[in-house]
Amino acid sequence: MKPISLLVERLLKLPAPATRDVVVQRDLRVPMPDGAELLADRWAPRTGTGLPTALLRTPYGRRGVFGSLLARPLAERGFQVLVQSTRGGFGSGGVFDPLRQEREDGLATLDWVIAQPWFGDALVLTGASYLGYVQWAVADRLPPQVKAMIPHVTESGLTLEFLREDGFSLETPFGWGVQVAVQERRFALLRQRAQTKKLERALTTLPLAQADVVAIGHRSDYIQDILTRPEHDPHWAAADHRSRVAGVTVPVSSVGGWYDIFLPGQLRDFRTLQDAGRRPRLTVGPWTHAGRDDLLSGAGLALRETLEFGLAHARGEEPPERAPVRLYVMGEEAWRDFASWPPEGYAPQRFHLQPGGTLSTGEPVGSAPDRYRYDPADPTPAAGGVRMAPDAGRVDNAALEARADVLTYTTAVLGEDVEIVGEVSAEIRFRSSLRFADVFVRLCDVDPEGRSTNVCDGLASLTNADELATVRVTLWPTAHRFRRGHRIRVQVSSGAFPRYARNPGTGEPHATAVTLRAADQEVHPGSAVVLPVRA
Repeated sequence: MKPISLLVERLLKLPAPATRDVVVQRDLRVPMPDGAELLADRWAPRTGTGLPTALLRTPYGRRGVFGSLLARPLAERGFQVLVQSTRGGFGSGGVFDPLRQEREDGLATLDWVIAQPWFGDALVLTGASYLGYVQWAVADRLPPQVKAMIPHVTESGLTLEFLREDGFSLETPFGWGVQVAVQERRFALLRQRAQTKKLERALTTLPLAQADVVAIGHRSDYIQDILTRPEHDPHWAAADHRSRVAGVTVPVSSVGGWYDIFLPGQLRDFRTLQDAGRRPRLTVGPWTHAGRDDLLSGAGLALRETLEFGLAHARGEEPPERAPVRLYVMGEEAWRDFASWPPEGYAPQRFHLQPGGTLSTGEPVGSAPDRYRYDPADPTPAAGGVRMAPDAGRVDNAALEARADVLTYTTAVLGEDVEIVGEVSAEIRFRSSLRFADVFVRLCDVDPEGRSTNVCDGLASLTNADELATVRVTLWPTAHRFRRGHRIRVQVSSGAFPRYARNPGTGEPHATAVTLRAADQEVHPGSAVVLPVRA
């Protein structure tokens, strides 16, 4: 294993290990109160006792990447590591009911770990995505042996942001439901390409209630739930741990990405801790959720934070001093430190969508609306951005902006840098020929060669779209510097499929809609994007 250990060290830019002689105890049985037993693997240095324990609870299996990229590096550098398979997967007992069982199982696991003869006196919770979410599920009832949490690209209300009634984000929860449904099938890795094609077909299936059968060959309770139960449905109460965040008393260091699917919730959790008088740390890089390069750079930073921040607290020490908030400012392509989120010194500034496709801070002018036609049978596609797709993140928007169903508004060439850090929104005066419609807004940076690169975006769904009204669209938060010589651009359209479910225009529920109606859309004067500009 030494060659792999050396490779991981270099790829993730980790400090030198204390040892490379690590042993693994496989398939430890962790009893749950209802009689189910969850399996876990324990990684530890061959010599040395009483080390702090890093706990990772995962629905994705205990071998492979979790051993080589997570457990082994930590076990070589001062931790013993317990990697547990959550209920109903990879040998663990019970039935996997995503998101809704992690509090009870997590609390029982903490009790079991603390009672083990190999346990020292300190425990650190760490891990990304679902592995970070399970930390929030128990965060307000942590035993005193837990010394720190390091949740990475995650939040306390996982999945719920996707299920908003005013903007159903289809691709991520549906794709994840397919992923966990097929991940234990024989030769699953070899079948990924074929599975991806099935997923693409499934996302265009009408009605969507039949899409799970197309993708995985049978019904999925989880996929049916995400199609039919919106964010505030009582079914999701057991999955919603947002109210627990203010009760967390251990130090928390959160690592996120500007194009990560969970970023708004992650920043909300940070602000909750910040407002409650805690002293959390936040680091946000230019990453997506699961891109290959981002996975290495983001995972490396999170591992280093587990060692620097988590291990220090586990040993009763203070981690190295740094600012509470460290952000990668895109455009500048540099890390900067701030005292809070959102940082002080940035004020909202309105950039008005003007006639002729221009964008400016001057007062809105003109009277005639701009028009485009949206056809859900040929939906405006998602291009890059906040997705778990291979082309997620920053991409060239040329093909998207060439479509007739996408309006663009662009500033003159900037005479000086314009830096924005914080929350971004848009106010679009909009009317549709149909009662039901969506408004998608994207902010882009246009370089001197004319390449338009997406910075952040968001979507709002309307139920009275045939009446002229101002629609507020919340875009993803960001930190970006538009350089002198660049231009700022805003796109307006009515979709980003399959990231967001296509609006059929009929008002039918997403799960059962079979009729697609094209709509004529209008964007009226008085529309604006609101940017947090450095004063």
